[in-house]
Amino acid sequence: MRHLLSVISLLWLAAPAQASPHCEGGQVWEDRNGNGHYDAGETPLTGIKLSDGVEVFITDADGRYRFAPVEGRTLFVIKPAGYDVPRRADGIPDFWTHARTTPGPALKYGGIPAGSPGCRDFGLIPRATLAQSPDLEALIFADTQTKSLTDVGYYRRDIVEPLIGRHTAQLGLTLGDVVDDDLSLYPALNTQTARLQVPWLHIPGNHDLDFDAGSDGDSLLTFRHHFGPDTFAWEEERMTFIGMDDVIYRPGQKPAYVGGFREDQFAFLQAYLPTVRKDRLLVLGVHIPLFDTGGGSFRAADRQRLFELLRDFPHVLLLSGHTHTQRHWYHDAATGWHGPQPLHEYNVGTACGAFWSGVKDADGIPDATMADGTPNGYARLKVATGGDYALSWHPARDAQDPAIGLHAPKVLRQGAYPAWGVYANVYLGDDRTRVEYRVDGGEWKPMQKVSQPDPRLLAENMRDDLADALRGYDRSPEAKPSQHLWRGALPTSLPAGEYRIDVRASGRWHDEVSASTRYRLQSATE
Repeated sequence: MRHLLSVISLLWLAAPAQASPHCEGGQVWEDRNGNGHYDAGETPLTGIKLSDGVEVFITDADGRYRFAPVEGRTLFVIKPAGYDVPRRADGIPDFWTHARTTPGPALKYGGIPAGSPGCRDFGLIPRATLAQSPDLEALIFADTQTKSLTDVGYYRRDIVEPLIGRHTAQLGLTLGDVVDDDLSLYPALNTQTARLQVPWLHIPGNHDLDFDAGSDGDSLLTFRHHFGPDTFAWEEERMTFIGMDDVIYRPGQKPAYVGGFREDQFAFLQAYLPTVRKDRLLVLGVHIPLFDTGGGSFRAADRQRLFELLRDFPHVLLLSGHTHTQRHWYHDAATGWHGPQPLHEYNVGTACGAFWSGVKDADGIPDATMADGTPNGYARLKVATGGDYALSWHPARDAQDPAIGLHAPKVLRQGAYPAWGVYANVYLGDDRTRVEYRVDGGEWKPMQKVSQPDPRLLAENMRDDLADALRGYDRSPEAKPSQHLWRGALPTSLPAGEYRIDVRASGRWHDEVSASTRYRLQSATE
């Protein structure tokens, strides 16, 4: 049966019946003045890669590529290192065109309108110099997930505006669930993201689907109309990025989707990966994590096929979203990875936190803390030569930019049994993170990693439970065990008085970060 399905898939990929007769290719040139026109003195670019999501085409000495467009596919140029692409009127990078000559299915949010033959010319703008920093820096958003214009306003004030003029990134990524089912919000959201003035790439999530589509193949038509191909590649000097739709829509079934890949995506990878340099970092961005979050959330056979294709690459990083928590996962033989080193997957915390929920602050913006106690925000990826990279997490609008959240009791009885502790939520921590604490400037002691909910969020849950009226539009999420929480017992044998608690953490993602809080010992009689 598996062999029969493979044969059927290959026949579908090779079928010429849908080929469009309206164009046969185009040209790629160096647009030195960036005006979008092939002017005198500008030159064609040879060796540039393009793809229709299945095959890869390479420009010849005249900068020309040739292929037969297939109705419904999207052609895109694989931006090479050292070049930029122009931006569309909405600020999205202009590196694709759709093959849609006849109307597609009637969809609530429009899908892809007819009128595009499927090929075009592409002008690439030469980049004068690399950024001053030797590293490539990218901003990473997961699950902006706006369900209304009110949420778009939160995104603007909480995430975008604090970054305007203050970041040094050369690239931006959104890892799916751009909106929360209302695809009419794409233009409003894009208007805000474009204010960051960097090329911004989008991957679809399960809340970006056309749910009135009759098949998985038609479920991202509206997304593709606004953002381009759902699977694509983008090359920088220090990094190759591949964005992939990994949401398989199953109309009429429960659950309505599962994590996995399509046959055309594997065909693209098989054609493209042999052209990718192995001396720089290969980053794969998806929405649904490749590790199982419960109930067979990702098809194991698809993960295995992907890992076999990636096996010979020495520097690989996986980025995912979807869970509205944050953690690091290191794939090994148990999940089908057989490379010489574990394969790192960073499951990125979300821009919307817990769906823009929680009590609003003085500025009218919800608290949005995630279920594992991580504050909403964004990540930064810095990539150096040779495949090295560094990650950081930045809570939204917090001028202190804390890497650790602390919780400790305010007061304990002096002389009581030391059963109460200080908790440190090291937002980007993993099993390799070393976390220590000290009291009153004393000796540093190790903290123990624990798998339990963040007590700060538990306290917020209790405040919501005890309130006589709603404290916000949606209450904070129910706290769940955190993957990056540490505990240290607080001494009670000291004299009565107030004491400072210092916590420090170091590891793969931190040279050393620290935080402090206080508690008081009070003497008591019966």
